[in-house]
Amino acid sequence: MAAIEIAGLARHYGERAALDGVSLDLDAGQTLAVLGPNGAGKSTLLRVLGTLLRPHRGTVRVLGRSLPEHAYAVRGRIGFVGHDALLYRELSGQENLLFYARLYGVGPERVRELIETVGLGPRAGDPVRTLSRGVVQRLAVCRAVLHRPELLLLDEPLAHLDPAALELVAPLIGPPTGCTRVLTSHDPARALEEADLVLALRGGRVILLDRPGILDAAGVRELYR
Repeated sequence: MAAIEIAGLARHYGERAALDGVSLDLDAGQTLAVLGPNGAGKSTLLRVLGTLLRPHRGTVRVLGRSLPEHAYAVRGRIGFVGHDALLYRELSGQENLLFYARLYGVGPERVRELIETVGLGPRAGDPVRTLSRGVVQRLAVCRAVLHRPELLLLDEPLAHLDPAALELVAPLIGPPTGCTRVLTSHDPARALEEADLVLALRGGRVILLDRPGILDAAGVRELYR
């Protein structure tokens, strides 16, 4: 069954087209790697799929429901890691996660489990505003997987993480989760290793939609020109 179905998707900001005629299907449990240079439309696509932006044209179905008409029915089934951590800066990391846990109907034991998994026990009570960007990123990942979502939307999810933190966080959002995943990455080689399908965008338009095996290092570099 398709977890994501997109046909003729367009989204613009004023006169600038951020997405123009994007179409694809992604089966449940598969990973889509979205590649392309800055400004290609990668983040905009994830925000549309995450119900944070409305499409201006075309059709979008996520987890069997049409967007934006049935956005309410899928928001609780999606985990989103974006450039904004979506955390309250004056609250501690633990308080943030407990707040989201109540929204999702998740028990506090899940919060404790995730805090320990990503090695944040000693800093869990510190206000988010006092934490480094890497620690905040770990909290953002915990927030995204707190409710064990069916679909993970991951916009540069490993940014700002040192190798030790990356090793702790990667299992929470990587292929072992079994989730359907859509990801962008500054490390296209890593993304391609995990991908079942590759979408390359330039100026909001699709320049490649295929299996990852067709790309070599030179082909990846070309996508970012």
